[in-house]
Amino acid sequence: MILSDIYIHAENLCFSYREGNGKEENPALRDFSVEICEGEYVAVLGHNGSGKSTFAKLLNLILTPTSGHLTVGGVEVTREDLSDEEILNLRKNVGMVFQNPDNQLVATVVEQDVAFGPENLGLERAELRRRVDDALERVGMTQYAKHEPHRLSGGQKQRVAIAGVIAMMPKCIIFDESTAMLDPSGRREVLDTIRMLNRDYGMTVLNITHYMNEAAEADRVLVINDGRLLMDGTPDEIFARREELQAVGLEVPQCTELVHRLRGLGIALKGDGISTPDACADLILHAYEKLSK
Repeated sequence: MILSDIYIHAENLCFSYREGNGKEENPALRDFSVEICEGEYVAVLGHNGSGKSTFAKLLNLILTPTSGHLTVGGVEVTREDLSDEEILNLRKNVGMVFQNPDNQLVATVVEQDVAFGPENLGLERAELRRRVDDALERVGMTQYAKHEPHRLSGGQKQRVAIAGVIAMMPKCIIFDESTAMLDPSGRREVLDTIRMLNRDYGMTVLNITHYMNEAAEADRVLVINDGRLLMDGTPDEIFARREELQAVGLEVPQCTELVHRLRGLGIALKGDGISTPDACADLILHAYEKLSK
């Protein structure tokens, strides 16, 4: 990995929330260090209060680190002399999609909502129109451009919220529990959009989630526990550490749990593909074929 490939570089990053009297509470992040490359699709796991969302909010300076170093897109955002222009560029290039889409929808018509962010950048009308149309097309919502957002389904609302971020043309998008309030159909819509943005447009994606099956679709998984980076690897590498995950209050995908239990019964399932249903099915089928011979 060469340095120019790295989009996010955190070194000994710390952050503590403060009480009303200014006294520090328990740190939310402790000596947190990680590197994320441009174009990576990374899932971030951890129990409630582990520091996942805190890390995300540091990446576009919604929160300011207590100490340590953080570089995003080649700009050290922990410098004391960071200019207003650099902060604006950072927030433009690191978009965030939150849990409740209703909290991000600000207009009464879909296309106006998508235009809200880029319009505040002072774009010319033709460029604004191009960005809105392109963003709606990317998330498959062009036909709803004239609709009222409150009449859409949860998954459709979330795709409109994503379009609003895309219209800002960020280099990185953070999804902070963005599927938590959706039904399985809406969750699938959003996950397909996430994968498309990463695969087709090369956007760096961080998906903070409690759903293990979602994490299994990423290229890389980070596990945060009590403000520290506990694990870092591919989905197969992380979910092979089932007992360690359970010790910090996390589970593994259902298909992975099935493989672990079958192995516990003495069934020889050889291979590392344990994080997706298709890979697990191949392991089981291969074992069955060997037993049948």
